[in-house]
Amino acid sequence: MSDEKIRLGVSSCLLGEKVRFDGGHKLDRFLTETLSRFVEFVPVCPAVEMGLPTPRETLRLVGEPESQRLVFSKSGEDITDRMAAWANKRVAELEKEELCGFIFKSKSPSSGMERVKLYDRNGVPNKQGVGLFARAFMEHFPLLPVEEDGRLHDPGLRDNFIETIFTLKRWREALQKGETRGVLVEFHTRHKLLLLSHSTEIYRQMGKLVADAKAMEEQILFDCYLALLTKGLRLKTTVAKHVNVLQHVLGYFKKQLSADEKQEILSVIDSYRARQIPLIVPVTLLNHFVRKYDQVYLQQQVYLNPHPLELKLRNHV
Repeated sequence: MSDEKIRLGVSSCLLGEKVRFDGGHKLDRFLTETLSRFVEFVPVCPAVEMGLPTPRETLRLVGEPESQRLVFSKSGEDITDRMAAWANKRVAELEKEELCGFIFKSKSPSSGMERVKLYDRNGVPNKQGVGLFARAFMEHFPLLPVEEDGRLHDPGLRDNFIETIFTLKRWREALQKGETRGVLVEFHTRHKLLLLSHSTEIYRQMGKLVADAKAMEEQILFDCYLALLTKGLRLKTTVAKHVNVLQHVLGYFKKQLSADEKQEILSVIDSYRARQIPLIVPVTLLNHFVRKYDQVYLQQQVYLNPHPLELKLRNHV
């Protein structure tokens, strides 16, 4: 994979920009100090970009989930149509940014992707709202991965999101070689174990699609493959799924591992299954065996190195 940074949309306040209603920010140090080494952020602040001042009166969502409105909390002024028009224009502009995903500010009436407070006619809040800009973005880019700052504090969700944006980057780089069936087969082969760690059923469907590639128009083939790829990656990995893949990897060493080595890796996998150690431990040992025995097929498997070690994502899952 190239060293070119992944382009990722982000709510401006998460980068430390003082654009919040109170003139403050919500700096997220994981984004600015760690992820920024591999990502080029494209900041977006709906309120400021559509012309609202900082500081400003707070906004809230009111109404029903299917017909929510965006209003100022005290004055009651309704700016739904204004925000919707701006959001539609902004997401169209973002097409040229070649984003691999977006990180939204949680709970925001403009940028929260889920569970935003939505006030009913009696002023009682529930958590059925979706920020107006976030909704417009997700509808315009249905295949792009999205997350919120709060959810990214969960190690599993963080690992899944970052694995997905790196996979999407590899997909786009593969397409640069040409949208040919050979390129598709190569990509699919390299991602076999990673896809299996998310869903054996989706992987089976993708395999059938690749096998029937010659019978399909290339554009339809690639569109269908990408849809399945994103669908599969949205299905979260689990300890049980990872154990299945780890055992699958072990099967490639049947004729090479000594009895002691086999017992060692089996013991490590069992410890991971019992959640006594993180995923990085069995994966590191398997990578050692891949190098020791020069296992060419496994050297190409993205699952064993899906994202930079510096992110330490598998140290916590």
